[in-house]
Amino acid sequence: MRPDTETMAERILMIDDDNRLAGMVSDYLGGAGFRLTVAGTAREGEALMKRETFDAIILDLMLPDADGLDLCRRLRATDVPILMLTARGEPMDRVVGLEVGADDYLAKPFEPRELQARLRAILRRKGSAVKSETLRFGRLEIDKGARLVRVDGEERTITSYQFAILLALAERAGRVLSRDALMDLLKGEKLEAFDRSMDVHISRIRAAIEDDPKKPRRILTVRGAGYVFAKDQDR
Repeated sequence: MRPDTETMAERILMIDDDNRLAGMVSDYLGGAGFRLTVAGTAREGEALMKRETFDAIILDLMLPDADGLDLCRRLRATDVPILMLTARGEPMDRVVGLEVGADDYLAKPFEPRELQARLRAILRRKGSAVKSETLRFGRLEIDKGARLVRVDGEERTITSYQFAILLALAERAGRVLSRDALMDLLKGEKLEAFDRSMDVHISRIRAAIEDDPKKPRRILTVRGAGYVFAKDQDR
């Protein structure tokens, strides 16, 4: 019987030119229910990442066509968790590996059971992070990852800029934010074609998420101060 088969359906990409090691890892993780794909070079690994979806990456630091640390930096942009494998076991090498984006670090030689345990750990952390991407306030859901807003499970339409305003308020629920403070928080956001006033944007957001926009319960106006996102909302 495969161990923990009910939790094992993840696709793993292993980038390592050691064929013997890759074969051993493939057999062990395959027996545990993982689906492993092996790439022998950085170029092959990056090509696979563009064509297919993986849940985690096992990356060797020493590759024939690239520096594993440089590759780790590039792969980090995909948000796929990375477990770095290397023959280098010095503390400074581990520190550098983690600093450039690896989620964990395992020195060769290693026990397959430890590899599996560390792989499961980074996958659990990834799952927890995905769950934390959704903010819930009663009947209102704000999905940060998908940039969607739902009320009672029904998607409500707002612009990308308005979503950024709503998220800035919701992440600081209970705090009064002035118009200037909101603008400061949104400096990294792309402005819309017509730079409407903050009041107009708030009005449009209320029209989308409030049961009665004229009597808002989610985004409240504090006269002379700004806006506050209510912590306690409908249930």
